[in-house]
Amino acid sequence: MRLLRIVGLLVALFAFAGAGDALAQGKPKVKFITSLGEFIVELEPEKAPGTVENFLGYVRDGHYTGTIFHRVIPGFVVQGGGFSREYRRRRTGAPIRNEADTGLSNERGTIAMARTSDPHSATDQFYINIRLNKGLDHTAKTRNGWGYTAFGRVIDGMRIISRISRVERGPGGPFRQDVPRTPVVIEKAEIIN
Repeated sequence: MRLLRIVGLLVALFAFAGAGDALAQGKPKVKFITSLGEFIVELEPEKAPGTVENFLGYVRDGHYTGTIFHRVIPGFVVQGGGFSREYRRRRTGAPIRNEADTGLSNERGTIAMARTSDPHSATDQFYINIRLNKGLDHTAKTRNGWGYTAFGRVIDGMRIISRISRVERGPGGPFRQDVPRTPVVIEKAEIIN
């Protein structure tokens, strides 16, 4: 009887240890290889599960390969993921529910979903905050208060994001301003964890 209790305790202990490992490994990481260098983001599925799964789906499908950072505003954000070098809009899945009310703040180095004025319109485009952008955070479940869903952060290569934020900009494709004069291309995005 005592032996059975000890075996049961050991099984429970190993199960608990395994669960801890799973939790430690539970934050997926995505490496972006761009024409200006590489950076890695670590995602927060426990804070923005639908957003993270949506983003990882695009990564798995190779959606971001060959897209550009089409909107670069120094001291604010760099935005990309939706347009080819020729400014052709990539086909997307259905829009996702805004999770800014349960997610992270738009702090420097966080990755977040871009969207239209409709709070629940995010698809594939993302941006990375160059500085703390509290004005993009959730304040209320109203059209103007929803904010933008941050769902991870740059853990390696923030200097590359800073470099992207300083490129020469102007008009490009359908955009009147804030487009890098020399395209900053996402050559590959891959899940590394």
